[in-house]
Amino acid sequence: MAVQYSCCETNFFIHILIIVLLVMFAGMMSGLTLGLMSLSLVDLEVLAKSGTPRDRKYAAKILPVVKNQHLLLCTLLICNAAAMEALPIFLDSLVIAWGAILISVTLILLFGEIIPQSVCSRYGLAIGATMAPVVRVLVWICFPVAYPISKLLDFLLGHGHVALFRRAELKTLVNLHGNEAGKGGELTHDETTIIAGALELTEKTASDAMTPISDTFAIDINAKLDRELLNTILEKGHSRVPVYYEQSTNIIGLVLVKNLLTVHPEDEVPVKNVTIRRIPRVPETMPLYDILNEFQKGHSHMAVVVRQSSKTQENSANNSNNDSRFMFSIVHRW
Repeated sequence: MAVQYSCCETNFFIHILIIVLLVMFAGMMSGLTLGLMSLSLVDLEVLAKSGTPRDRKYAAKILPVVKNQHLLLCTLLICNAAAMEALPIFLDSLVIAWGAILISVTLILLFGEIIPQSVCSRYGLAIGATMAPVVRVLVWICFPVAYPISKLLDFLLGHGHVALFRRAELKTLVNLHGNEAGKGGELTHDETTIIAGALELTEKTASDAMTPISDTFAIDINAKLDRELLNTILEKGHSRVPVYYEQSTNIIGLVLVKNLLTVHPEDEVPVKNVTIRRIPRVPETMPLYDILNEFQKGHSHMAVVVRQSSKTQENSANNSNNDSRFMFSIVHRW
């Protein structure tokens, strides 16, 4: 039998106050469950290191709280369940049983679920940082019950490893942040192209970046540096010119154009009499990152790409019988 209270009785207002507090508490737990659990550790670490000053402050407060995700989840759900189970008890003392159930369901659905989760889904970072001290207290209160359950979840589901983006996913993410995507991104087309190219570099080999030898400008070692040849070299505008012996596929080195400044066209100095620098040879399957590392050592800024049909030919990469193709590189030592 439901106990009836007069509006003037103190117990009536106490029950009303308790009901309001329970609904607010349940709504807070529901909203924090969505707001805090939707923030991954990767997102928080990114915000803590490179976000706006306000976001860095919020993320720094939330990170210690969400570090143990299963313990936090158990705490919020236990508190939410306790509030929802206690609500009909106090309502039953004010109205009949079916009315208590109807009112409790309505209150919990509207003020304990829909509104809090809608607000926390949009302002989860700010609300989570504000309520972080309260959540810490609740974790300690619920620790005897929540900790064993969280450990069981850790055992069954794992510790919730940090989910990092794969290379392809990062590339897509960068493209979505470009201003050309129309989603409010700030990256320019050049920035997205450079970042995407760096991500693709690990999958590319020398054969993907080389220039075929038929499209390159090279000079014969037996040629003479007369006025016509020097003018041709200057017109090409290259800082380095490859040198071959007899056949264009037999690259033996390169000449720095700046070293030709002291050569007089009237002397017709043979190319073999000027300084010819060594040019490295690389297999066409060599990753571009490895080639970049070699270029950054400063020994050379271009290389000859060699096609090899077997491993035995790798030992004879300097042989003129190999099928060689020339690759220009724009990579310079920084």
